[in-house]
Amino acid sequence: MSRKYKFASPVCYRSGYEKNGAYFVSFAIDNWIDVFTRAIYLAVITESLDHCRKNKGMEIYGYCIMPSHVHLIFRSALGDPSGLMRDLKGFTSRKIIKAIADNPQESRREWMLWMFEIAGKKNSNVKEKQFLQQNNQPIEIWSLKVFEQKLDYIHSNPVESGFVTDPIDWKYSSARNYGNNDQTVLEIDLN
Repeated sequence: MSRKYKFASPVCYRSGYEKNGAYFVSFAIDNWIDVFTRAIYLAVITESLDHCRKNKGMEIYGYCIMPSHVHLIFRSALGDPSGLMRDLKGFTSRKIIKAIADNPQESRREWMLWMFEIAGKKNSNVKEKQFLQQNNQPIEIWSLKVFEQKLDYIHSNPVESGFVTDPIDWKYSSARNYGNNDQTVLEIDLN
C-alpha cells in the first residue's frame, strides 16, 4: 500500500474541489537528517520553490525551511497539487544529493549519502538514494481560521525549536514577508 498522501478534501468531494484549493504540507528529509544547515543546500530548496512559483503555477502563501524539514502553504494554479509536489520534491532531491556528493567541504558527505542509499533500498520506487520522505500529509486550507492556524504554526516552528525568539528573525520563513522585511529569501503570494 502506498504511503503517499493524496490531495483530497476530507470535507467535500465536489469535482475539482481538491485540485484548486490551498494546502498545508510538510516534508522531511529521510531520517530527519539536518541538511538545511548549509547555504548551498538552502539555496537549492529556495531556488526550487521560486522556480515552481514562477514557472509551474505554484502560489506560495507561507513557508518555513527548518534544518530537517520544510513547511509550506501553497496552491496549484494549474489544478495539480500532487504533481506539483512530486516535481518539486523529485527535482530538489536529485539536486541536493548531487550538491552533497560534489561538496568537498561537506564533513558528513559519506555518512549522508550512505543514509540516503539505505533509505532508497527500502523503497521499491527509488532507483538509488532517497532524500525526502515520501509522505506529505496534505491538509486542505478550507477556511481563514485554518489558514491562520497553519501560518502561525509555520512561523512559530523556529521559535518552538529554540533557534530564534521572534519568528521574523528566522531567515528562511515567510514571517519576514508578512512582517514587511525587505530581506526575504523567497517571494510569496500575499493576495
